[in-house]
Amino acid sequence: MSHASSTTHARFSPLQRALHWIMAICILSMLFIGVGMMSTVKPKYLTLVSIHKPLGISILVLALIRVIVRLTRGAPPLPADMPEPMKLAAYLSHFAFYALMIVLPVLGYSMLSAADYPVVVFGVQLPSLLPHSNSLHTLLWNAHRYLALCFFALIVVHLAAALFHAFVRRDGVFHAMAPWKCLTFEVIDLHHGVSDSGRVTSTERFHDRLRHRPFA
Repeated sequence: MSHASSTTHARFSPLQRALHWIMAICILSMLFIGVGMMSTVKPKYLTLVSIHKPLGISILVLALIRVIVRLTRGAPPLPADMPEPMKLAAYLSHFAFYALMIVLPVLGYSMLSAADYPVVVFGVQLPSLLPHSNSLHTLLWNAHRYLALCFFALIVVHLAAALFHAFVRRDGVFHAMAPWKCLTFEVIDLHHGVSDSGRVTSTERFHDRLRHRPFA
């Protein structure tokens, strides 16, 4: 296998990486705007709402596109030496991410519909999903709030895992989604790569030089 093809296989496609980082900015902005909405009164509240609604719909659209791209393009395999519990945690957390990226905007849209509040995105008023109902609005509002808190916790765990892979394991998982060129370590054995037992040991290695991998 050529170096180019193996590098491509080790990373998400440029479109997947672009979607990931664009959505990361949108989601973090959305969460902080949501916190501001809960602690702000008019007129700033209305300003935040006017940003929150189109941003939520944009995240929903991007999430659906991302799911389609993920299903068609796939994902790089996790490192073979990664423990099975970590692999399971990675799969479950990604499933939770995709679910919340879709469910939360739909809940917000439905909540506004139940309150008979118009949802206007880029000057276009979207159709109402649900009939007016104060009790349903309260139920959806609570669900939206608690799931948003779960989403925030999941983001913190995701960030911690990304840093763990980048700086502790250094196994290429972070590099697979990084938007920039990552430096990878090229290890050279002091004893020609083989110990007396026929295996390379950690004491026989040293990081001789850094090698750039191509970005795309």
